[in-house]
Amino acid sequence: MITLRLDTTDLTRIRFGDRPHPVGTAILACQALRDPDLAALMPDLATRAEAITATTGPLRHLLPARGLLPDFLTPYDGIESVAAGIESIRATSRRRITAELTDTYANVPPSPWRRRFAAADPQVLDLLTTALHRYFDAVLAPAWSHLTVTHRDQVTRAAEAYARSGVDGLLAGLHPAIRWRPPVLEIDSWWNAELSGTGEGILLVPNPLTGLRPRVLVQPGRPVLLVYPVPAPAGPPPHGPDPLARLLGHTRATVLRRLADPDRHTTTTLGRHAGISVSSASEHAAALRAAGLVDSDRAGGAMLHRLTPLGLHLLARNERWLP
Repeated sequence: MITLRLDTTDLTRIRFGDRPHPVGTAILACQALRDPDLAALMPDLATRAEAITATTGPLRHLLPARGLLPDFLTPYDGIESVAAGIESIRATSRRRITAELTDTYANVPPSPWRRRFAAADPQVLDLLTTALHRYFDAVLAPAWSHLTVTHRDQVTRAAEAYARSGVDGLLAGLHPAIRWRPPVLEIDSWWNAELSGTGEGILLVPNPLTGLRPRVLVQPGRPVLLVYPVPAPAGPPPHGPDPLARLLGHTRATVLRRLADPDRHTTTTLGRHAGISVSSASEHAAALRAAGLVDSDRAGGAMLHRLTPLGLHLLARNERWLP
């Protein structure tokens, strides 16, 4: 069990991750979906994961099937895309890689590849990150929009709990494996420790692919990262008419759904992925922005687009009708 002592500074700076972390979620999913009970709750993801076992072997071999994971593989940074998350992993120092993998592999049978990974061998890191990218594209990308709106729903529920009952109600109601005994948060995790907050607050991340127990990351100068299990998304959506396309039109609905994917969305990329011209993509983005579904900001010579909370809510209301 982890006991986490929090002071007033931490408790007044509680916030939620605004969306799932692509690479962090892929690492957690690779472990969680190997548990038959968890896989049964998310059969579509589990089936896709099983189908690519041959091409993602490094992930399955280098990551323990359950339990402790090295912190550097679930980074704070790189939330905007898979590529950014992988870049954050690659920036990890050799010393940290070795230290964390030594702990991770303490109860795992040794192998030549695991020894090389623990020694921060660049070739093994290349194999792992390549397999990680392949895993995300094949397993999580088809469900990413749904995972994103599920995250938003969980944050909304937690925010309502905070509004009704304050910090005590929020922390006491996160998960049965998390108990709030002021000023200590008790967390049933894969390791034991007595920790203190960093003074930078707490970053709460609900994730259905966390596994059976919450995950905790405490680093100086960073908020405490607490990733906790939540119910799996609803089962596969039924076939049928798509009300979002009926409301917005097929192309505009495609653009809106694309914006839920983890990426840097410019007008050019939106047009490319929707199969339309840049000028048409700009018109669709402008219409969605006028409706309050999209925010846009200029960055250099590009216009960047992202979903607003209202846009995410609209997706959540309609996602179950996806064909």
